[in-house]
Amino acid sequence: MAILITFPDRSITGGDGTRFSLPAMPAALSYSPLPPSGAWSYRNVSSPREDSTAPAESLACEARRPLVDATHPSSARVYDYLLGGKDNFATDRSAANKIEEAFPAIRTGAQENRRFLLRGVRYLAAEAGIRQFLDIGTGIPTSPNVHEAAQGITPEARIAYVDNDPIVLAHARALMVSDPRGNVGYLDADIRAPEAIVGSDLVRKVLDFDEPIALILSAILHFIPDEERPAEIVRTFVEALPPGSYVLASHVTPEHEPRLRPASAGYRDDGVRTRPRTAAEFERLVFAGRGLELVPPGVVLVSRWRRDPDEPPAPSPAEVSAYGGLAKLAG
Repeated sequence: MAILITFPDRSITGGDGTRFSLPAMPAALSYSPLPPSGAWSYRNVSSPREDSTAPAESLACEARRPLVDATHPSSARVYDYLLGGKDNFATDRSAANKIEEAFPAIRTGAQENRRFLLRGVRYLAAEAGIRQFLDIGTGIPTSPNVHEAAQGITPEARIAYVDNDPIVLAHARALMVSDPRGNVGYLDADIRAPEAIVGSDLVRKVLDFDEPIALILSAILHFIPDEERPAEIVRTFVEALPPGSYVLASHVTPEHEPRLRPASAGYRDDGVRTRPRTAAEFERLVFAGRGLELVPPGVVLVSRWRRDPDEPPAPSPAEVSAYGGLAKLAG
């Protein structure tokens, strides 16, 4: 029998008054049956003013989804832990601690990547005039989120978030509420199925593919090993974008810190595979030969990409160990 997981020790109320159960490192779990097909509805986070049922594609995906797996780490929950969040399990903390033992600066790198993401979004909204964002692998919400940064500049901005972690799903529906002048939606999907993402009803409802879109691939591609053909995944996303769109991406690198490779191997032993890449590999994977023109300063350490004067001094390259870049699609 299909079942849903709930966590009775904590819940939150979304912007529309709907209550959602959220994980708080539970010692015990309680379960309830899934409602009959077609009977599950919720207030769509794409608008706090309108009631709507969940898209059929999301319901079908969730009906197939197994229980939240607290016995294996999730990249989203590990990242949450590294950023100081509380929505993670012991197995996530164990995996993160193993990485930190081999690569003590991992938290610094995670924080610098987050700063890069927000700087990139602010540039896109304020300087490039982008009003639409497709954020793949959004992770557990950490304020400010992409929609908060974008709508803080352009209230009418539209953001489609995509992730495939059930805990992220619960948080997103409860917390990612749009400015009423804009639109925010969440799709439960895997980056390894790019055609399903760009063709989904939810994404097409939130975003207009006749107008420029910013594709965000922040700290996600290093979870796609070479044998899963990450270049094809990126190509599918980029080919779906209209002219004048942008691609913002970041990626872990082993070039400045030799200990990063064994740290990644330890992470893989816990069931989460990673593939650090050099600057050349990262640039070739995301930006080269796709009609994309890099925005200055090009592919650089995330800590050095248009760093704000009011930010603290940039850490050393070895502490950051991640590259980032932003490029515009010609046309």
